[in-house]
Amino acid sequence: MSDSNLALLDRPIWSALTTSQKHLAEGGARALRYPVDMTPFADMADMSATSFAALGDILSGSQVAALFTPEAVDVPAGFKVVLAETGEQMIGSPADSPLRDAEIVTLGAADVPAMMALTELTKPGPFAARTYELGTFLGIRADGELVAMAGERMKPGNFTEMTAVCVHPEHRGRGYAQALLAAIARQIEARDEIPFLHVFSSNASAIALYQRQGMAIRRRLHVTALMKQE
Repeated sequence: MSDSNLALLDRPIWSALTTSQKHLAEGGARALRYPVDMTPFADMADMSATSFAALGDILSGSQVAALFTPEAVDVPAGFKVVLAETGEQMIGSPADSPLRDAEIVTLGAADVPAMMALTELTKPGPFAARTYELGTFLGIRADGELVAMAGERMKPGNFTEMTAVCVHPEHRGRGYAQALLAAIARQIEARDEIPFLHVFSSNASAIALYQRQGMAIRRRLHVTALMKQE
């Protein structure tokens, strides 16, 4: 893997919206975003005043733009910061983790209410009505209820981000997250793509889980969510 390819991950949102997911991009040369009913992710060509102005132009009302950047964002006047955290970008091939007492199923449009309910309960990150359209989402049901899921989101170049890894609190400790992560990774690798993910730096238990499965921290990114100042 060349360093130039890895550099796509330094600005994963911009890279995705100018490569494999450019068909989803809204905006122009200075600022791009995903459709808001997919994810609030956005980025700019650079951190200049011109690019921030372009970002403001594609936001309306209380819409939020969530940025993943190598450096902390110096937010200009006219914007309000609603989140400023750091996240670890992890890359690698999660080890297989077979299940004995559950079946992994592919999720689709009919599962959106259950997917949104599970993500609202577990808070793995932003999940909207059309997020499932960004890639394959897999789940595990118990007594007809969706109790665990994971899927694909950003696709910068030949990398695919694994996302929305979550398990209902009453069904934790059964290996569901590990099994879903491995299953998603195998699908990504079958397309000759490379799996990676993001996790908040404060989520030590999740980081430890991913490291046990063989993933490694590549770098730290700054996660900044902005909205236009009223």
